Amino acid sequence: MKYFKIKTMLTKKILTLSLLIIFGCDNGSAQRQSSAKSSTASKPAQKNKKQKNTIIAPDFTLADLEGNLVSMNQFQGKVVLLNFWGTWCGPCRVEIPDFVKLSEKYKVQGLEIIGVTLTSGPPNRISAFADQWGINYTLLTDINKNETQSVTALYGQATGERITGVPTTFLIDRDGHIRQKYVGPRSEDVFYKDLKPYL
Repeated sequence: MKYFKIKTMLTKKILTLSLLIIFGCDNGSAQRQSSAKSSTASKPAQKNKKQKNTIIAPDFTLADLEGNLVSMNQFQGKVVLLNFWGTWCGPCRVEIPDFVKLSEKYKVQGLEIIGVTLTSGPPNRISAFADQWGINYTLLTDINKNETQSVTALYGQATGERITGVPTTFLIDRDGHIRQKYVGPRSEDVFYKDLKPYL
């Protein structure tokens, strides 16, 4: 019975990892989208611009790299770039220097960049990666296990579009409304152009 439980758990983990690889950053969609012009690739989260009700960013709680619990609601009143990414993802690495620059320049104006780190190992491994890349913004990870995947599903349900590749980033205004969704890496200029009206 114990062997069966271990085998079932291992099978689930392998299946989850396989799905992330198949639908993750290696599926090419992120790279194809990143080559498109920002005016067409940056999709408004709201399907009908005339609609008054925008999508509220769902609340969640994850752990930072020191083990402190961090809730999305803590960032009310800030402009947030919520980035779903992984240390193993090449396109995710492309935009890290741009996030670092954005954080340096606009944090004092109320910008918060939050990286939800997917399937990247324990906090100490993520922390070593963050040090190597000079990451100066908040990185979140699982509290126990699989919480980051639950948050990914939550944001997919909220926007009506599954998150099938990383990096995927959401621009969230000071009132907690999702204003843009980006699939694939973007430059500092593209992000700043879109977030500037909300700073």
